[in-house]
Amino acid sequence: MSLADALESLKKVDLADLDVNNLGSWPPVVKVITAILLLIVVLVLGYNFYLKDMEVQLDSAVAQEETLKGQFSTKAFQAANLEAYKAQMQEMETSFGELLRQLPSDTEVPGLLEDITQTGLGSGLEFEEIRLLPEAAKQFYVELPIQIVVVGSYHDLATFVSGVSSLPRIVTLHDFAIKPVEGEGSSKLRMSILAKTYRYNDEGLSK
Repeated sequence: MSLADALESLKKVDLADLDVNNLGSWPPVVKVITAILLLIVVLVLGYNFYLKDMEVQLDSAVAQEETLKGQFSTKAFQAANLEAYKAQMQEMETSFGELLRQLPSDTEVPGLLEDITQTGLGSGLEFEEIRLLPEAAKQFYVELPIQIVVVGSYHDLATFVSGVSSLPRIVTLHDFAIKPVEGEGSSKLRMSILAKTYRYNDEGLSK
């Protein structure tokens, strides 16, 4: 049957004459159209009640796959560079140990004061004051301030500052104040300076 014949047969069909209880008596063209409509309804219902949920699950699985790929890539990179990380950690521990050795213990502070005094005297300075100030505890270290007042020429002061900075223990210099020494014809200068050294704070690290 051609398409034209099917359309012509469809025009002659009276829907009122169709018996729902006797589908076999329906014209062939009506049977075909009904079958197509039923197929469409089944496909739509199947998509909404079954395939749509599966599509959501598929999207979730794809997203999880991307996440797992990223995690795998990160862990693979870390595993490939594990030896380099170990070497870097060892180097950091060695450097940290060297820094700790530069921090004086309580028993080394008098020796440090003596080193500062000898540096000043060797630079040609006269000490007016050198005294320890109260400690200041930080998280990983304790500051040990030392107030210093010396008198000498500009060149001697510069030599002293350079010498203190070169001591084997960590010493930082702060709050410089330089004034001429009062007195007629005096070319000397008085320098007040706050030196800070540090010691390791075991108590702060354990908190």
